[in-house]
Amino acid sequence: MIAPSILSADFARLAEEAAAVQDADWLHVDVMDAHFVPNLTLGLPVVESLRKATEIPLDCHLMIENPDRWAIGYAEAGAHNVTVHVEAAEDPVAIAKNLRAAGSQAGLSIKPGTPFEPYVELLQHYDTLLVMSVEPGFGGQRFMPEVLDKVRVARRLVDAGELRVLVEIDGGIGADTIEQAAEAGVDCFVAGSAIYGAEDPAAALTALRASAAAARG
Repeated sequence: MIAPSILSADFARLAEEAAAVQDADWLHVDVMDAHFVPNLTLGLPVVESLRKATEIPLDCHLMIENPDRWAIGYAEAGAHNVTVHVEAAEDPVAIAKNLRAAGSQAGLSIKPGTPFEPYVELLQHYDTLLVMSVEPGFGGQRFMPEVLDKVRVARRLVDAGELRVLVEIDGGIGADTIEQAAEAGVDCFVAGSAIYGAEDPAAALTALRASAAAARG
């Protein structure tokens, strides 16, 4: 699965930018509040408008404080998957239950420096594990290969039936990194500048999907 990140798109032309990647599995929407991360992007009103402009399932990644309060609004707005950060959530189990009750999937994200093992049991309540392969906040950063150890552990648990989550990765994914991420066991790849920085975003998306599929065998 490929999820183009609109963080790298032209914010003045979001409907057109979504249309440029119609074959995407998900459209990744980075919501930042300038508190949890040192950047400010977009919020619920833009997501509501984007939902009306595209049929691509929206994958909303909330890099915000107090997701316990705000996450439910994105599910109610029609997001397919809503991901919160374990570092910001006060009651991650309640968030997951509320998101699912509102009609979306629930995702849990961990920063590069956050260990994976303490949250394995918590992930029983979630649909998606989003492993950050850069420090959250800005696009265009360099991929951190050391986070793939978390992916490998998660993949083993999923394959053994101990977890039932989709493994997603976000940060620095491009033609030069997607194969190693795929080999580690990633299911869904968030790619921003590698797609929206390309002359032909649709062709770039197709090429990334082919590389990932070949690496996974």
